[in-house]
Amino acid sequence: MTSSHTKPDSDAVREQVRLFNESEFARLLKMEILEASDGYSKVVMDCAGKMNPGGVAHGGAIFSLADQAFGIAANCCGTHRVAVSVTIHYIAPAKGKLVAEARRVSDNGSCDTYRVMVHEGDRPVAEFTGVAFRV
Repeated sequence: MTSSHTKPDSDAVREQVRLFNESEFARLLKMEILEASDGYSKVVMDCAGKMNPGGVAHGGAIFSLADQAFGIAANCCGTHRVAVSVTIHYIAPAKGKLVAEARRVSDNGSCDTYRVMVHEGDRPVAEFTGVAFRV
């Protein structure tokens, strides 16, 4: 949590990241938030133990990683948002360490749209778009 995107002096951001990192589902999939700020996040997950019968990362695991990045980017700085719509496009299979990077791309006052790119190294694996409603 010492990146340029994370405000190191923000106890609220650190607490929200801790809550997301320690959630049961994040622990189950061994996801870890590396960076977080209002409208931005970077989350990692290794595909080990999350393979489908074809020997590549299960689409549900990739979706979950992207959704975790979306969730923390939308909720880490005091405004509570809930997902109202998400889509994912799988680009390539993956087997190793995945990184999901979320960015807010629009804000209309009541709903925000986020784009999440999932990569394995330099190779794109999936593109996720999420719309979040401000509660």
